[in-house]
Amino acid sequence: MANLKEIKRKIKSVENTKKTTRAMKLVSTAKLRRAEMAAKKSRVYAQKINEVLSEIAHKINQYKVGGIDSRYFDMKENIQKVDIIFVTADKGLCGGFNIQTIKQVQSIMKKYKEKKVKVRLRAIGRKGIDFFKFQGIDLLTSDIGVSSSPTYEKAGDIIKSAIDDFENHITDKIILVHNGYKNMISQELKVVDVVPIEEPIGKETKSKSMMELEPEDDETILNSLMKKYFEYNMYYALIDSLAAEHSARMQAMENATNNASERVHQLTLAYNKARQESITTELIEIISGVESMK
Repeated sequence: MANLKEIKRKIKSVENTKKTTRAMKLVSTAKLRRAEMAAKKSRVYAQKINEVLSEIAHKINQYKVGGIDSRYFDMKENIQKVDIIFVTADKGLCGGFNIQTIKQVQSIMKKYKEKKVKVRLRAIGRKGIDFFKFQGIDLLTSDIGVSSSPTYEKAGDIIKSAIDDFENHITDKIILVHNGYKNMISQELKVVDVVPIEEPIGKETKSKSMMELEPEDDETILNSLMKKYFEYNMYYALIDSLAAEHSARMQAMENATNNASERVHQLTLAYNKARQESITTELIEIISGVESMK
């Protein structure tokens, strides 16, 4: 009887857990729809502004356009210091979403440290911050609450300090790492070299673009475009990461719900088996008692 009560208690506990995971899945699904729409709307603009800046880099480096001398397009070979900006979630329960980003950051750090290049980390998201603090690795900056509710203004503030260090020759390169949204059931790691801006691969021949750069072009336009480029890349990384986070959490909660259902099924079978054994034992005892009275 005690065994039956214990199994029944376990069934009730697992069923309560199942209700929680199902509710969390529904919440993540609703949030994912909103985040997915925002990410898709922003992706086109982000891709286009990246194409424009890559085209400018190509023209400057390929045709040596005079009048524009910007550090943003100077592909320096002797790199001394690199800033890595990475985005993780503030919350867990989303499978391997956070650890994939963390492992990618560790891989980049290892690559540059082998080349004797100093690496500085700028962290966004509680999970990434907590991990590297536990590992005893210093963080240059840490922002909590941004990855869960990103805004264009917050993105601009985060990227500004990194760009200021780059412009003042404190750093030679800025890398942006985040786990991005691919579809409802999968995510993909994205590593972007923010600056210096590389020219697109496969542009050995003359570009067909109608854009032209002249030696007397005013750099005010370029600087304004660069500001948009930095801010929007940071903003897109945040909303893309948020959509991926909800996607990963939805998938994790669905798996947890399915596992809970399977566990309830197993416990129910065990309960029925134990109950049958208990009934059989009681019947044998009754029969034995009757026989002994004859």
